[in-house]
Amino acid sequence: MNQQTYDDETIQKAMETAESYLKNNYKDIQSVEFDDKDFTSPMGGFLVTGKINGTAKFSVSMDNNFRVGSLGRGHGFPEEKDECKDKTCDY
Repeated sequence: MNQQTYDDETIQKAMETAESYLKNNYKDIQSVEFDDKDFTSPMGGFLVTGKINGTAKFSVSMDNNFRVGSLGRGHGFPEEKDECKDKTCDY
């Protein structure tokens, strides 16, 4: 599969879900920038990648129902909010 497998509306929803997850679960997020590339996760579903606050890289994988499965965090990634450490905050 490749980016053309998903329509623009689906890709937009995946990006919005990833941004909401990041902003609701992590501190001091001023901006979320997405890479424009293949959105297919090797395990199925979506893989959305980009940068937080212009510097810290991230990758968010989610299933086809837009539920976040995992998060990869690069150097300088913001800390998790205290209230979201024991359970994922709503997104």
